[in-house]
Amino acid sequence: MNKELLACDRVWINLTPATMSDGYDLLAPHALGVKAGRIHALIPMSELSGPFPESWQDMKGRLATPGLIDCHSHLIYAGSRAAEFEQRLQGVPYAEIARQGGGILSTVRATRAASEDQLFTLALDRLKSLLREGVTTVEIKSGYGLTLEDELKMLRVARRLGRALPVRVRTTLLAAHAVPPEFDADGWVDLICDQLIPIAAAEGLADAVDVFCEGIAFNLAQCERVFAAARAHGLPVKGHMEQLSNLGGSALAARYRALSVDHLEHLDAAGITALAESGTVAVLLPGAFYFLRDTNLPPVQALREAGVPIAVASDINPGTSPLVSLRLAMNMACTLFRLTPEEALCGVTRHGATALGAAGLGQLKVGMEADFLVWSCAHPAELAYQVGVDQLVARVVKGQETLGGLA
Repeated sequence: MNKELLACDRVWINLTPATMSDGYDLLAPHALGVKAGRIHALIPMSELSGPFPESWQDMKGRLATPGLIDCHSHLIYAGSRAAEFEQRLQGVPYAEIARQGGGILSTVRATRAASEDQLFTLALDRLKSLLREGVTTVEIKSGYGLTLEDELKMLRVARRLGRALPVRVRTTLLAAHAVPPEFDADGWVDLICDQLIPIAAAEGLADAVDVFCEGIAFNLAQCERVFAAARAHGLPVKGHMEQLSNLGGSALAARYRALSVDHLEHLDAAGITALAESGTVAVLLPGAFYFLRDTNLPPVQALREAGVPIAVASDINPGTSPLVSLRLAMNMACTLFRLTPEEALCGVTRHGATALGAAGLGQLKVGMEADFLVWSCAHPAELAYQVGVDQLVARVVKGQETLGGLA
């Protein structure tokens, strides 16, 4: 019997791993052993001989993948914008909806009015939906509080969610999401840089800082101020970039070695070159593209040719992507943006991990964190192909099975 496996805390045998180290990297059946929350052994079954200990779980050749990573979500908010959805379909312009009190500020009002307990309860159901389809790591942004205390409130709720459920939560301060009605843009950026970022960093509430660089949000100079403040407090940066127009936000983010830039429907060649040189991940958000009925495709082929890593995320939010499914985002990335299923799965495992600066996640390799999934499907392409069918057999986070209790 193999000594490395005997030294493990738990062992699963007869897994067919898609390690995601280089594309699918689909292997013959293996045994996978976990010790102290990490993958300690990954050994071909052909090198082992039974009988095996009864405590070792026989997965009967089923597919195994790394845990899914949703690297861009706005999971915490209060209120609903379903009425706006209906209005838009009836032809009411967004500007008129905003004049009536709708738009992002309606979510801001509802989120400000909600207590931490209320926000936690609302977000819990959304998060459980993600976990049931295989998400083991999720990034959660602030950005609907837009006051000092309400932004911190959102970050505290995100941390609490990570303690309450078997999931890794990465938090991102997105105070530069919109200009609150009490401020002008420069005044709000002053508060973000002088107060919010220092407090969030000191209290360990934020793992990164994000900005929305756009004509309806913040300009390049304002975004750079936020990036500089984040760097001064040891926090990496990310950016909502080139969604509606091209302001050059991705090139700015690349100069600050951003973890990721997200959306990118209007990304140009100069921005792609900058991303390739910085190693910044391009995160595609097909849910927003779909929900807004956008027609300007992100430059996927140019990103491929430049060697820019491409991730895929849900962008769960109440206004432009109320779709609580990373598997659906994978399918949309293939059908709308023409990613291959292999690229989509890389985008929610290995590249999703890179977009969060989580080097120990996203692959099945010895030494990596033991976050993995076992599926009833025959081939990993099915994970992007079919939506809505429960194919998850086992969900392991930090070496512990966690599928139960998510109902």
